[in-house]
Amino acid sequence: MPASNRQIRLAARPVGEVKAEDWEHCSGPVDEPGPGRFAGRTRVISLDPAMRGWLDDRPSYLPPVGIGEVMRAGSVVEVTASNHPDFQPGDHVVGVFGVQEYVVSDGKGAMKIDTSLAPPSTYLGALGMPGMTAYFGLLDVGALKDGETVVVSGAAGAVGTMAGQIAKAKGCRVVGIAGGREKCALLTDELGFDAAIDYRAEDVRKALGREAPDGIDVYFDNVGGDILDAALTRLAMHARVVVCGAISQYNNTTPVKGPSNYLSLLVRRARMEGFVVFDYADRYAQAARDISAWIGAGRIKVKEHVVRGGVDDFPEVLQMLFRGQNVGKLVLELA
Repeated sequence: MPASNRQIRLAARPVGEVKAEDWEHCSGPVDEPGPGRFAGRTRVISLDPAMRGWLDDRPSYLPPVGIGEVMRAGSVVEVTASNHPDFQPGDHVVGVFGVQEYVVSDGKGAMKIDTSLAPPSTYLGALGMPGMTAYFGLLDVGALKDGETVVVSGAAGAVGTMAGQIAKAKGCRVVGIAGGREKCALLTDELGFDAAIDYRAEDVRKALGREAPDGIDVYFDNVGGDILDAALTRLAMHARVVVCGAISQYNNTTPVKGPSNYLSLLVRRARMEGFVVFDYADRYAQAARDISAWIGAGRIKVKEHVVRGGVDDFPEVLQMLFRGQNVGKLVLELA
């Protein structure tokens, strides 16, 4: 076994944008697995916008990461030693193992994956939480119907790329909102979106009128703030607004900006509903089968942004999410 385990721990509660001093880079012991446990080496770490919310000490769907604790993260590990009947050396396992080089686990919440079918990173993206989030957010919360108009904000991100492609696979017209010409071109030219709106270059409300002239049936919101407000003015009758995230608000030092145009929900007899993907855990297998079938049929293209480095690179790579520097699912692949 190696002598030390590199880890990233939370040193302080961030105020606004997460800063270098909010993290502690440290080395911990590398433990041997006891009875009913396995040890593994981390291969790929997931980076997600939700991580910012986990750092704040306030009520949420998960308890906050504690000061001095290893940063929470989904990851794929390769089993190196095992006293667990379900996991053997050489197995690849996905779970919430944290930002560290080596792990010891009792296997709760962990799942073996087949890396001959898809690379480890895909089990953190299209076949992981982002894919599940897009699937259940659209089909269950959004109650998507064939032929509807779907608008996705944060459309070039991990969830957004999946949400738009699932909507296309379900026979909908899909409009993506993203930042920059390159991202917008990716959506239409490679991922099959019907149209893309560059929020940095044009008035989103006017552009929605152009691209969704009959109104938005399902608005899948990853951004919040002003873009959510613009979408609310363009809802079709009986529209559904799916609240997945609000990345524009996560680093606020002032109160979160709420939707000032919420009365559109009344006028259009629409509804706005938030959700947490963990509530659908008993149906992940079905979602994975459907998504795998769409990938196999070429109806979904997997977009991943892989950064290769070490555990100590995690804080800087995380910032890419909030600077709009990633396209698709962002992961850190350990060298």
